[in-house]
Parts: sequence; C-alpha cells; structure tokens
Amino acid sequence: MSEIGNSGTFRLGGRDVRRMGYGAMQLAGPGVFGPPKDPDAAIAVLRAAVDAGVNHIDTSDFYGPHVTNQLIRSALHPYPDDLVIVTKIGAWRGDDASWNPAFSAAELTQAVHDNLRHLGVAALDVVNLRLMFGSHGPAEGSLAAPLTVLAELQRQGLVRHIGLSNATPAQIAEARGIADIVCVQNHYNLVQRHDDGLIDTLGAAGIAYVPFFPLGGFSPLQSSALDEVAAGLGATPMQVALAWLLRRAPNILLIPGTSSVAHLRENLAAGALVLPAAAMAVLDRIGDWAGAA
Repeated sequence: MSEIGNSGTFRLGGRDVRRMGYGAMQLAGPGVFGPPKDPDAAIAVLRAAVDAGVNHIDTSDFYGPHVTNQLIRSALHPYPDDLVIVTKIGAWRGDDASWNPAFSAAELTQAVHDNLRHLGVAALDVVNLRLMFGSHGPAEGSLAAPLTVLAELQRQGLVRHIGLSNATPAQIAEARGIADIVCVQNHYNLVQRHDDGLIDTLGAAGIAYVPFFPLGGFSPLQSSALDEVAAGLGATPMQVALAWLLRRAPNILLIPGTSSVAHLRENLAAGALVLPAAAMAVLDRIGDWAGAA
C-alpha cells in the first residue's frame, strides 16, 4: 500500500483513486483475443492488485471479447466500495480477432448492457467512448451522435461518468459541450509527447489523463539513455518510465497491464521511485530527441 500511496490520488468519476492503477487488457489471450492459458493466474493478478491498494481498474468487454470483464467479476465481485472500474465501448471483435468500429446507437447500447452483465453491476462507474476514425491514432471526426447515445444511457442511470479514448483536442472540446468528461485515454509516454499541451489543459479542468503504451516507440539511442537512468537508480526501464509519467502531471493516472503477479508488483513499485533532478533532465531530453526526429 505504501508504494501505491506514494503516487498520490486524483479525482476520477466522483471518487479519488490512487494514481497507480491496473489495466486488464493483457489478461485475455494472445492478441487480446480468447481466454488466457491460465485463468487462475489471471484471477490471482487481479486480487493481488486490489490487495496492494489499486482502486482503479481499466477494462473493456471487447478484450477477449468478454474475457477480462468475466475474470474481473470472478476475482473481485462483490467489489470493494472504493474500486472504480473503467470500461470502453465503440468497437467489436471479429472472428479473425479484428477490431471494428461499433458506433451505432444499437451497438453502443448493447455494449453498455454487455458490460453491465459481464461485470455484474447495475451501473458502470466510467465508460470511455473509444474513437476509431483513423486506423492509427486519433483522427478528426464528429462524435456528437455516439456521445449523445452515451449521454442518454447516463441519464437512464446505466452509466455514472463518461470519458474518451483516442481523442483529439477538437473532439474533447466538442464532447464537453455534450456531456461532462471525467477522463481522456490517449497514447502518451516519454517519446510519444504530442499531448503535452492537452494534459495541462485537462488538468486545469480537473479531467484525468490516462496514457496507454507507457513504454514503446523508442529508438536505440533513446532506449540506451533510459536504460542508463534505470541502472543508476537500481530500477527497471519500465519503472523509470512510469515514475516519469507520475512526475509529469498530477492528473495523470497510470494503468500498466500485466498477466504476472511478479510483474504487477514491479510496476506498482514505480509509485515509490524518486527521480532526482539529473535523471529527470535526461528523461525530459528523450522527449526532445523524439520531437527533433
């Protein structure tokens, strides 16, 4: 708990959550498709996360599909009072494991009901609308129609809070004119720094920012610099990358995923990692190299 507690808290969906959370995507089978090889091991990871103080779990019914939500229910239901489960809708999985947009009113409504049923709850804490206007990363496109459907489901009491995933600043601004947005989940890390200004804007508005792929896209030179910082601190590169994100802004919430209890504990230990000024300078420089590339 002390390692988790050192990372601080931030408001998410009307409740304060610890900034070190857990992402359940890797509990599904290879390619986030099908069941895990060892369901008992997956359940053990979820229980270990909550035992360690994690009270923010990220999931989706299109992981598997349905696999991670069913595992979460098996492992943790009835849920601790302070646990916030954030799910995503806006996609469906083909039999070939493909990811396909699912933005119609019927598809979004069905997705909410599927999440409710598989998680075993009467209302979803937070639902992120996953935008799929582009094949790689955020792309412009109006989200008024699907977000209006989600806002109606919120009025019906099925959804408590709404967030966005894979969104541009323009889409976030459009969304905030339709509904209260409590979080944004985008690709961001030491190298992928395009959302720097957005993170600060969201923080000023009290909106959480949840980066995915916290370690990825590094060049050999950048990886070498990260490795050297980690070695100097007696930490792993992933721990350093997570600790840098915690230092980057107080509204950043982390959801590193793993299917291993040992790796989970390693990730959570990043919450207690102190980055000296010299290390921060090197890590910030990695972002500068990325911008110049």
